[in-house]
Amino acid sequence: MLKEKVVIVTGASSGFGEDASRIFAREGCKVVLAARRLEKLELLASEIREEGGIAFPLSADITVQSDIERLVDSTLQEYGRVDVLFNNAGFGRLDWLENLKEMEDINAMLDVNLRGLIQTTRQVLPVMLENRSGVIINMVSIAGLIASPLYSIYSATKFGVRGFSEALRREVKPFGIQVCAIYPGGAATEFSRHTGNSEFRREVKTPEFIRMTSEYVARKVVNLAKHPRRSVIIPYWMLPVVWVNRYFPWLTDLAVRGMVKKFHHLP
Repeated sequence: MLKEKVVIVTGASSGFGEDASRIFAREGCKVVLAARRLEKLELLASEIREEGGIAFPLSADITVQSDIERLVDSTLQEYGRVDVLFNNAGFGRLDWLENLKEMEDINAMLDVNLRGLIQTTRQVLPVMLENRSGVIINMVSIAGLIASPLYSIYSATKFGVRGFSEALRREVKPFGIQVCAIYPGGAATEFSRHTGNSEFRREVKTPEFIRMTSEYVARKVVNLAKHPRRSVIIPYWMLPVVWVNRYFPWLTDLAVRGMVKKFHHLP
């Protein structure tokens, strides 16, 4: 079903993006690997080719419009179309709002997680509209459904991606284009290496025994490309947690209140 499809993966140098790229290639896709770290992309592309797959590494910073344009133009020059866009690039800097730095934390998360995703989609969309087909998969997060302490800006970006995905899906579905949003909980990736070092973050984290593997999440992404759905929440046991937060938010407030008072060192 995916054989010969052209797939762009942003944030392909590690984590969900890297694993999804490998799986897409094993499905017979032509995978365009996009990220800032070209050396890692070239290594990944080499490994994919050794397995008989097709990969095209391209250095791209999705906060730079010219890089986005070059990414899409190069893909079209190489393969002539884009069938699947996996918007995966993103990061989180987690701390109390007053401790976050304006440029390297707040603006950077907005630029990568939200603006970059929107602009990449906007650049690819005309190609899909012309072909009257395509699948756009947006990596959201449980943080796009449940906003927790320390996640104020990260959750703001992910709630933004959630709203963007919902609106765009209604705009383009009549023209044969599917927009999917995936909401994973805690998983074993590089994400935690870049979240900061607040005391609350060190003490309160997802236990390892319930963290998903990156490959598990990546397989769910590839399955969305095969069988598009409006949204997927994983792991399954997060569904009742999301339901409680939606209809009884005061319970979530109570659950985190004690931890916030314990770890938030007021001046």
